[in-house]
Amino acid sequence: MDFQLSDDQRALRSGMRDLLGAVFDRDRMREAVERGGGVDRGLWRELGAAGFFALRLPEEAGGVGLGLPEAVLLFEEAGRALLPGPLVATHLAAGLVKGAAEGEAVVTAAEGGGRPVVDLGGADAVLVGGGAGVLAGEGLEAFVAGAVPVRSMDPLTPLHRVEERSAGAGASEGRWEGAGASEAYPGALRREGALLTAAEQLGSATRTTEMAVQHAGSREQFGSLIGSFQAVKHLCADMLARTEPARSAVYAAAVTGDPVEIAAAKLLADEAAVRNARDCLQIHGGMGFTWEADVHLHLKRAWLRAARWLTAAEAEEILAADLGPVRPLYGGSAALG
Repeated sequence: MDFQLSDDQRALRSGMRDLLGAVFDRDRMREAVERGGGVDRGLWRELGAAGFFALRLPEEAGGVGLGLPEAVLLFEEAGRALLPGPLVATHLAAGLVKGAAEGEAVVTAAEGGGRPVVDLGGADAVLVGGGAGVLAGEGLEAFVAGAVPVRSMDPLTPLHRVEERSAGAGASEGRWEGAGASEAYPGALRREGALLTAAEQLGSATRTTEMAVQHAGSREQFGSLIGSFQAVKHLCADMLARTEPARSAVYAAAVTGDPVEIAAAKLLADEAAVRNARDCLQIHGGMGFTWEADVHLHLKRAWLRAARWLTAAEAEEILAADLGPVRPLYGGSAALG
């Protein structure tokens, strides 16, 4: 199977990188950090106008008509740029919530399991796991009323914690938007959410690798570039060795849509994003922890994403279940069920 990008896919990725460089450059990112995160509605509409949220909607429904592999490329660029906001949930809700496809509505997700909800304060609707569907209107108001803000390690990602019973109560009073939402979210949308989050992690892992190599090639110690030190070379090589297998897994899962492959992709991408950010911090030294640097922002976002949609423990359970039971060793042989 050939996983090389087509010319159209390369153009799509390049166009998204150019767009994000224009509408969310480093100055705009630092402004968002200073104000404590939250959704920038102007930026959200620009993303909507570019087709970011409507990418996979059919053309007759006002979408672009592309598929999951193309969406993965866009979310990889979003992760690379540290683009904030509930991007995954709004993209998934493009065909369920009015205005989501155009960037006029902000949609977040309540995944349950004790996970906090991101950007709840600025959301127009909430995707609720466990079969509850989409909350908006009065149901959303009741849901938000039961939410408690919690401190977020990522200054670009506000968090709220909601009791499980609040989601159910809100669903019974809320407005439903989109046929089949309650059946789709626990299964297909959750898997797609995990894969798109893995793509964001991949973009972050790629970016921190580039940052580490760039710094190693310009920073001097004891009269030599630190990139000439063997220990630094090994760190950079390890970062690349984590990123590329994660890339292969994410791209392959986008083509197959297989739940097991998505679990493997999320597991590898989470590890690459977190560990690469740590190694990048080590190469930058103390300056990597300062507010003037962006390295620590990648690490904090990677930690948050690793707990979203599909955790490492959940992914490992899926992979283990796919292997089947291991039979005890008798007579010098063992078999996998």
